[in-house]
Formats: sequence, structure tokens, C-alpha cells
Amino acid sequence: MKLLRAIAKDSRGRILLAVLVGVVAWQAWLSLAAPGKVAPAVHYAPGQKVNVLVTLSFPPDRFHVLAFQKFGRVTGTENNTVELRGVPKADLSSVARPHWVVKVEPLPNEGA
Repeated sequence: MKLLRAIAKDSRGRILLAVLVGVVAWQAWLSLAAPGKVAPAVHYAPGQKVNVLVTLSFPPDRFHVLAFQKFGRVTGTENNTVELRGVPKADLSSVARPHWVVKVEPLPNEGA
């Protein structure tokens, strides 16, 4: 309790506390928004792994392609989308979590 009072009295402590609260709120928002970015059709696809198109709000750079390779095989990019194959269904929220991901949907030729 003494520590909290000391932090509340010091302006640097209040700034640090505000930044900490902001970071935690941002991370919570990313986690809560991720499932809404995944199209329902992706979950109904047969099998444990799915092939998806990940749409970004801008053309992907090398950084973004490398980030998606953690979850599956990147087989191409076109405009603002990245084609990602072999993504485990359990990792779909992780794929959709970054703030630069707009939506995750099944590949058109997958029939889902």
C-alpha cells in the first residue's frame, strides 16, 4: 500500500502507471478483437489445418510475411492479402491478433 501511495504522489510514477495501464488495455483489445476478424467459414472447414487469405490494411512487407510464417506456409501475396496454407485452427486467433490484420478468410478455391 505504501508503494502505491508513493507511486501516486510522484509524477514519474503516475506516468509509468498510465503507460502500463495503456499497454495492458491495448493487449487486451487485440486479444478480444482477434476472433471477430476470422470468418466463420474458416472454422467450418474440414480438417485440423486450413488455408486462408489474410487481408491487411496495406500491402505486406517482408516483416509481415515472416511473421505469418510462424503459423503456416506463405505461398504468395497480392495487393493487401497474404495467402497462408496449413494453419492449425487453434492458431487462427493468433494470426488475426496483430492490429494490421483486417480479416482472415478461407481461400476462394477451398470451397468453404
